[in-house]
Amino acid sequence: MPESTLGYHLRIEGHLDQRWSTWFDCTAITHEDDGTTTVSGHVVDQAELHGLLAKVRDLGAALISISTGHEG
Repeated sequence: MPESTLGYHLRIEGHLDQRWSTWFDCTAITHEDDGTTTVSGHVVDQAELHGLLAKVRDLGAALISISTGHEG
């Protein structure tokens, strides 16, 4: 069975600099018109997702929402 990943989109309050994309190990950081940032990428399991959430916490940023979708 092929390994699948889960796409994620974390919405964070404020605009993060693009340099954070390496720290988050993400595909994209998008500045939204409403003053938020969307961090997008892929995770292979719940442990990796929890690691990303810990990074948001460690950054001191407010997490507004998280959405996921199966990437297969």
